[in-house]
Amino acid sequence: MYNTIIDFYIKSNSVTIGVMILLALYFIVLNWIFFYRYLSLSNWIEIENSSLENLLLGSSTVGSQSFLNNFIKNNSQIGREILDLGISAATSQATKGLSILSIFSSTTPFIGLFGTVVSILGTFSHIGDASGGMSVVAAGVSDALVATASGIFVAIFAYTYHQILSRKSFDIINVLQMQSDVILARKI
Repeated sequence: MYNTIIDFYIKSNSVTIGVMILLALYFIVLNWIFFYRYLSLSNWIEIENSSLENLLLGSSTVGSQSFLNNFIKNNSQIGREILDLGISAATSQATKGLSILSIFSSTTPFIGLFGTVVSILGTFSHIGDASGGMSVVAAGVSDALVATASGIFVAIFAYTYHQILSRKSFDIINVLQMQSDVILARKI
């Protein structure tokens, strides 16, 4: 395994190595964003579900840790506008990091493809210099395809993480909307 990595490094074009390093950094960043946001959104959902449950059981206002509490406690008149403003602010807060995951999921296959194309060009330029014919081309192309595979690998995780966090964000906004509806229904 170790010799395979060393051989890949020695045979690869410097652009391909740069692409692989960039994709590794993307992978580290997207995992950090996902796990940080996943844990914080999960905690937030628990807080909002608890607040909604208390409202449904007869509480007169949202929980003290609820996101809507910041908008309700500072206003004597609670209306649709204030609650909608709170939900809009929560939407912005809940979707932080999603654009980065979206960008990663759409660009990493192209970054990997770029590394592959540069490596294949290098392989074809050395065909005339090397003896061995197709074995040289096949080895060069197989090494070059590692960059594309890496780009697709990172994109799969970025897209999956984006979908999971989007769903969590939707769940938070949905619970906040339900809290808002309960509060407004009690005012009537």
